[in-house]
Amino acid sequence: MHAATLMIIILCAGLASQWLAWQIRLPAIVVLIASGLLLGPVSGIIELGLSQTELTELIGLGVAIILFEGGMDLKLGEIRRVGHGVGRLTILGPPLAWLFGALAAHYIVGLSWPVAWVLGAILVVTGPTVILPLLRQARLNKESASLLKWEGIVNDPLGVLLAVLTFQYFTNAGSGWQQTVAGLGMAILAAFVLGGLGGWITGWLYRRGSLPAHLKPPALMVLVLAAYWVSNLVQHEAGLLTVTVMGLVIGNMKLVERQSLRHFKENLTIVLLAVLFIVIPSQLKVEQLELLDWRVAAFVLTVLLLVRPLAIYLATLGAPMRGKDKLLLAWIAPRGIVAAATAGVFGPALVAAGYPDAAALLPIVFLIIIVTVLAHGLTLGPLARKMSLAAEEENGLLIVGASPWTQALAQALKNLDVDVVVVDGSYQRLKPIRMAGIKVYYGEILSEHAEHELEDEHLSFLLCATDNPYYNALACKAQGHEFGHHRTFQLAPHREAGHEQKRLTLQQRGYFAFEPPMDFYTLQQRLRDGWTVQSSRLSKDFDLDRLKSKLGEPGDDWVLLGGLSPQGKLQIYSSEQGFKPTTGWTLLYYSPEIEEGA
Repeated sequence: MHAATLMIIILCAGLASQWLAWQIRLPAIVVLIASGLLLGPVSGIIELGLSQTELTELIGLGVAIILFEGGMDLKLGEIRRVGHGVGRLTILGPPLAWLFGALAAHYIVGLSWPVAWVLGAILVVTGPTVILPLLRQARLNKESASLLKWEGIVNDPLGVLLAVLTFQYFTNAGSGWQQTVAGLGMAILAAFVLGGLGGWITGWLYRRGSLPAHLKPPALMVLVLAAYWVSNLVQHEAGLLTVTVMGLVIGNMKLVERQSLRHFKENLTIVLLAVLFIVIPSQLKVEQLELLDWRVAAFVLTVLLLVRPLAIYLATLGAPMRGKDKLLLAWIAPRGIVAAATAGVFGPALVAAGYPDAAALLPIVFLIIIVTVLAHGLTLGPLARKMSLAAEEENGLLIVGASPWTQALAQALKNLDVDVVVVDGSYQRLKPIRMAGIKVYYGEILSEHAEHELEDEHLSFLLCATDNPYYNALACKAQGHEFGHHRTFQLAPHREAGHEQKRLTLQQRGYFAFEPPMDFYTLQQRLRDGWTVQSSRLSKDFDLDRLKSKLGEPGDDWVLLGGLSPQGKLQIYSSEQGFKPTTGWTLLYYSPEIEEGA
C-alpha cells in the first residue's frame, strides 16, 4: 500500500474514532485502541514497513510534543494550593509504584526480574492525555483536578526515565549502580539546560519580537523536537523530561502569545494522539495477544486494587491533604500514550537482549491501558460527586459585572434553583448581592487568581454584563475556550455603528444576549421604571403565543432572557442563537409587573 494512502487511512480512522467516542461518551483512547487492533492484527490493513528502530524514533517525536503541551498546562500558581500533595506524588510516589509494580509482575505473572522491573517503571506513568479529558468531563474542583493533573504530567517523563535506566542496567554489559546514577544525573542536567534554560531563552526571544507572529507556533514545535533530540544524545530517553520542563517554563512565562501557542499545540496533539493510538496497537501480533492469561488478569486487578492504593497511602502518609483527595488518588490512575509507546520500545529490545518473556510486555500494558481507562473514566465523575469533589451537574450561570440588574437576574435564577455566581472587582458593587445570599467572587475574571481559585465547574453559561461592551467582548473571548464559545454571551453596545463593517464581529466577542440585543443602560433604566425579572411555565393551555399576547411587543413591552427546559437545564436566549421553548419549559423574561394569569 502506498505511504500516502496508509497515512490517510490512519488519520481518518483516528479522527473518526475520537468522534465516535464523543458520540457514545466513552474515553477516546478505548475506541482508538480498538480501531488499531482492528486495522492491525485483525485485518492486516496497516503494514508500515518500518524497522522497529525507525518506528520507535517517530513515536518518540509525537510523544515529545504531547508531553510539552501537557507541561504548558502546569501552572506554578497551583503549587500554592496543592504543593504539599504534588511533592509527595512526584517524589515519593514513583519509586513506591515502581517497587510494588515490579514485585507484582514477578510473583503474579512470573516475569523475570529485569522484565518485571522495566514493567513496574512503565506503570509509574498515569497519562496526561487521558487524565486531562477525564478531568474536564468529571468537573472536579480545582484542588483535586490540580493534584491529578500535576501527577499525570510530571510522572510521565519520570516513569520513562526509570524504565530507561532499568533497561540499561540489565542490558548493558558492565553496567552498575554508579553508571545508572550518572545517567540520571545527565538526564536532569539535560532537562535543566535544554528544557529550563532553553525554554526561558525561547520565551525571552519571543517577548522581544525576534520572530514574526505567524512563525512563532511552528518555530516552537521545531525547537521542542530539537531539544528532545539533543537531550537523547546526551542521555538515552532524557528528551521527554526535557520537553516537559520546557513546557512548564514557557507556559509560566506569561507570554502574550501563550494562548495561540497553546491552541496550536492542542490541535497538533489531537492529531498525534489519533495517529499514535492507531499505529502502536496495530503493530501487535496475534501471538502476543495469546500471551494474555488468567495470571495477567490477576496482575491487572492487583495493580488497580493494591499497588496504586498502597503507593498513594505511603506517599501521602502524614501529608496535609484532604482524606477525600487521597481516596480519589488511590483509585484514579489511567495509563495513556506514554506507557504504550515505552512498552513498544522496550518490549522488543528486551527480547533481543535475551529476555523472551518480554514479548508479553506490550500486550500487558495495552490491557492495563484499556482496563484503567474504562474503570477510571467511567467512575471518576460518580465517585468524585459522591465525595463532594465535583459538581453534581453543569447547569448554572457565571455573571461578570455586579449591578442592580444582574442582582435581579441572579435572584430570579436562584429562586428557580439554578446556580449563579457573580464576579466583580468592586467590593461595594458586590456587597448587596452577597448580602442577598448569592454566591460572589471578588476579583478580576481575567486574573491568574481567578483561573486558579474561581470554582466554575458547575456553571454552564457565561454572561458578561458590565457597562463596557468592549471589556465584555474581551472577557467572552478569554473564557470562551472553557465554557464553549456557543455558551458565552454579552450585553450589546449602547449604540452600534450604523455600518455593519464598523461593528464588533462575532469572532471578536460573545453572542449578544436576549432579544432584541439589550444594552446595559436600557436594562438599568427599565429596572428603575419598575420592570422585574419574572418567570412563567408553559403548558398546553398557556403556550408561547399566549404568553406573547399577554406581555405585548418583544423588546418594547418585554424581553425574553432565557428559560429552563423540562429537565431543569438553563438556556440563555439570544437573537443570534435562539431556542424554541415548548410545553414544560419555564421562561425567564424581563417586563413590568403583570398579574399572573392576566
